[in-house]
Amino acid sequence: MVTAPSSAPRTAGVERGARHAGAAPAARLTGGPRRRRRLPYLLLGVVLVIGCATAGLLAGARVGSREPVLVLARPVAVGHVLAAADVREAQISADGLDTIPAGSRDTVVGRPVAFSLPAGTVLSRAAVGAAQVPPRGEAIAAVALKAGQFPTGLSAGSRVAVVVAPATSAVSTAGSAEAARSWPATVVAVVATDTDQTTVVSLQLAEADARALAAAPAGQIGVVTVNGTGG
Repeated sequence: MVTAPSSAPRTAGVERGARHAGAAPAARLTGGPRRRRRLPYLLLGVVLVIGCATAGLLAGARVGSREPVLVLARPVAVGHVLAAADVREAQISADGLDTIPAGSRDTVVGRPVAFSLPAGTVLSRAAVGAAQVPPRGEAIAAVALKAGQFPTGLSAGSRVAVVVAPATSAVSTAGSAEAARSWPATVVAVVATDTDQTTVVSLQLAEADARALAAAPAGQIGVVTVNGTGG
């Protein structure tokens, strides 16, 4: 009978201990809802990664894509009416460029070119139409050249350097000799004459250079091709 009262506290203590011991699994179970709440964020992250990767692939495909466009198959002079043989198809990356699709060949054949252009030039809508030369600040000068004063194969669209040799004098010395003058130019037209075996070459260059070239003695002028007819 003496021990009965003391057993009640121990029993209560055991019950409280059991409740405290049983509370631990309940606390651990609270991790379940947290994991379930994290799951949508994980899925969202996966979707974002996949979306970014897909966008990158599409962007790379667009950057590397090439389109068929029209380019000049041979050099043409300003005002030249384009024929089918003057243009060809080429594959280029044309993003943001003013180009003419290869399927629009019929829209340019039979039309003049607005500029003198070398072979390989990608045709644009601005390059086809009424003549736009000489542009502001430039002029066209014609020079009569004999064999040896210009390279063979010179044609419209050739990029050249026009060289004017200094005048020779019997009293000139090495210290007083003038230096040769040179100007960059584009050939507009080449016309051979039958009368005196000369060839008239029309050159487009800066206006001030054209004036100086027109005043130079014909016998002192030479033309050098600097980048071929293909530009």
